[in-house]
Amino acid sequence: MITVNEAKVLISTHCTQLPAMYVPLAKAGGHLLAEDVMAIYDIPAYPQSSMDGYAFAFEDRAEPLRIVDEHAAGDEVDRLLERGTATRIFTGAAVPDGADTILMQEKAEVKDGLLSIPDSVVKMGDHVRPAGSEIEKDALALHKFCLLTPPAIGFLAAIGVADISVIPSPRVCIMVTGNELIQPGTGMSYGKVYEASSFALQAALSALQIHHVRIVHVKDDLEAMAGVLADEIEVADLVLMTGGVSVGDHDHTVKAAVRCGVQPIFHKVKQKPGKPIFFGKTDDTYFFGLPGNPASVLTCFYEYVLICLSRMTGRNMMLKELKAILAHDHSKPAGLTHFLRGVYEDGRVHIGRGQESYKLRSFATSNCLVVLPEQVEELRAGMEVDIHLLL
Repeated sequence: MITVNEAKVLISTHCTQLPAMYVPLAKAGGHLLAEDVMAIYDIPAYPQSSMDGYAFAFEDRAEPLRIVDEHAAGDEVDRLLERGTATRIFTGAAVPDGADTILMQEKAEVKDGLLSIPDSVVKMGDHVRPAGSEIEKDALALHKFCLLTPPAIGFLAAIGVADISVIPSPRVCIMVTGNELIQPGTGMSYGKVYEASSFALQAALSALQIHHVRIVHVKDDLEAMAGVLADEIEVADLVLMTGGVSVGDHDHTVKAAVRCGVQPIFHKVKQKPGKPIFFGKTDDTYFFGLPGNPASVLTCFYEYVLICLSRMTGRNMMLKELKAILAHDHSKPAGLTHFLRGVYEDGRVHIGRGQESYKLRSFATSNCLVVLPEQVEELRAGMEVDIHLLL
């Protein structure tokens, strides 16, 4: 067995970023840009009104101005505004040539078709958005590796971008093994358990904006597992197989992976839960053999699979690490790092009951993993411990 830190270094070393690809802007949210984006137009492309009011030449303000036209957003403006005149204008409309200032309609004095402009309420250029005031043509709009947040997506749309090069999300296959597993919603029978790991993993991936997820179920048979896995490796960037990763007579995960060309990187880590975790890779696909118990599956996902996903996508998906004060005494045997479900609040952490690897209830009511190093045995209330905040 290797240590937790050794396992994490190996994953980080062997996992690399996915190749960039172009996607429609509407599907780019949450990804990282794979290249700099430059503006191809001035935005706005023309002087634009930011208010409902009247457009005119500032130097004509001293005399009443004849109102000659009206311009709304989207109207084509194809003629010069003559000296001594003004035009009714609305928010978003193009400001006609010859006009350089807008008077808000609330401050306008209009009588018999003439606009009077009080000196005290207007300044040169009022309420006109200059061409290129958002961004000028050929300027850097967003830099490479920028996270495409909702405002970033909106900005790119506003400057005319339709397709964008991004670091994509991986295509993930969750392979579920276990002859004892049945699906929620079916009747319980003796010797069976409800399958939960794929639901938890898919929810965790969805929270990370990873939606290309395929779930397949395969029986505990080496030939069947190898056949299905061979097909999935051809199309998936990441395979997560749950169950069958230990060394029992019915544990075929590692054998199936090796048969399908997966290069083993490590198998078994000095930790609890999730000691038998396996990690390997092919030329194009990363493979995790995760334990069968659902709490172990989630623990290994958060502590190890997130490293791989972070490297593949360029996004930091790792759990936030904090220090916390232990609220009570706790003891453990030396030799294994323990990842324990806990509740963190106001700087203090309580380790929950029900830490067995088959129990998800304590996970469902926890908001962190408490990390206790392998050499530690006795911990006292008031001691500082490391915690990883859950997503």
